[in-house]
Amino acid sequence: MEMINGFSKLTTEEKISTISKLFDNPKDVADYFRSFHHQNPRIQELLEEFSENTLSNFPMPFSVAPNFLINGKNYIVPMVIEESSVVAAASNSAKYWYRHGGFKTEIVDTEKIGQVHFLWKDNTDLLRYKFPELKNALIEDTEAITENMRKRGGGILDIELKDLSDKEPGLMQLYCTFDTKDSMGANFINSCLEQFASTFKEWYHHEPEFTGEGLEIIMCILSNLTPDSRVKCWVETEVDKLDNIVNGVSGADFARSFELGVRVAEIDPHRAVTHNKGIFNGVDAVVLASGNDFRAVEACGHAYASRSGQYRPLTHVELNEGHFKFTLDLPISIGVVGGLTNLHPLVKLALKMLGNPDATELMSIAAAAGLANNFSAVKSLVTTGIQKGHMKMHLFNIMKQLEVPREFKGPIVEYFKTHKVSVSEVRKVMEALQFTGKLNNSVKI
Repeated sequence: MEMINGFSKLTTEEKISTISKLFDNPKDVADYFRSFHHQNPRIQELLEEFSENTLSNFPMPFSVAPNFLINGKNYIVPMVIEESSVVAAASNSAKYWYRHGGFKTEIVDTEKIGQVHFLWKDNTDLLRYKFPELKNALIEDTEAITENMRKRGGGILDIELKDLSDKEPGLMQLYCTFDTKDSMGANFINSCLEQFASTFKEWYHHEPEFTGEGLEIIMCILSNLTPDSRVKCWVETEVDKLDNIVNGVSGADFARSFELGVRVAEIDPHRAVTHNKGIFNGVDAVVLASGNDFRAVEACGHAYASRSGQYRPLTHVELNEGHFKFTLDLPISIGVVGGLTNLHPLVKLALKMLGNPDATELMSIAAAAGLANNFSAVKSLVTTGIQKGHMKMHLFNIMKQLEVPREFKGPIVEYFKTHKVSVSEVRKVMEALQFTGKLNNSVKI
């Protein structure tokens, strides 16, 4: 295939036509792309503006998990995710903890970080000495950028000079911290950083005590690692109140097994990665529904999980004198203004469903969803096994895959309430139904 020139300048219809011609059935493919367009042309136009070279929309389930009691307030939590059982697991946990005090949260801090990396080949001691003067100039020259943020109580918190030349000759950085209030703040931070770089270069070239040839700006960019923008979320209860959380299992036995399950993740990074993935099942679903950047949230969380030098779980269990406490320590940087939050119709609806929370409240909601999913996952792993609940939900996907007739779905669901789910077993049951028209003891599956 030859290189395509000027593709981004084509209309949506021209792009669809160009790509559809790569298939054996171009008309069918083009129609299929168009079939996912929004019926409202204005909304479709809006969606196409979110990304480059848009052909169609890629629908994801917009679900809700009710009964999330967080800091005494009840929420119906919107979740956007395609994985079977995630919303069900979150809902089951939320319902259980609703009766046991709900989720509690504490915002540790909301500090964001940005950096200007540069190579320095001039007098380092002099730069350190004159840095307070430079710092004042940096802050003054960004006043127009920070004006509105300062009115909301945010802005630049501090600027530090850091020397990294022991790792790379001449490498230094301006380490900058910000409070971006209800916005995630990426554009705000990056704008400040680029102005810092411009001011730094101008200031340097007008300082006669320097050579004027020893500064090279490398890059200006925010960091998605925000260890001081964190929320702690926990659930707790007396151990004896955990009796029969799984039928026939005492609260003491369950709590001990649960603690050991989390302890395995603390010891084994292979387990810890899957453990944390389960947390992000819930977190990401809320982050997506609220129009935030789940990739930034995940990158930050995984880096934070490695802060000790070994990758570890983000949740922790405390068992103390008959008391059970399960805690998530989550670094997360999200917002409720800016970006898609003011543009995407479903994002606006999701935030309204949550009562139009501020950024810290949304941090708490995302953390509660993450903790809820992790609680359900570990509970299943150390008791009934993860596949029992997961495959029950996956049954519907299997039936779609096998194109099970509508009239057979009810009997198949009923059958697998007491049988293990697999693609081959569902196929056998469907074939038996097609042969006999019903399931009974005389049918060999």
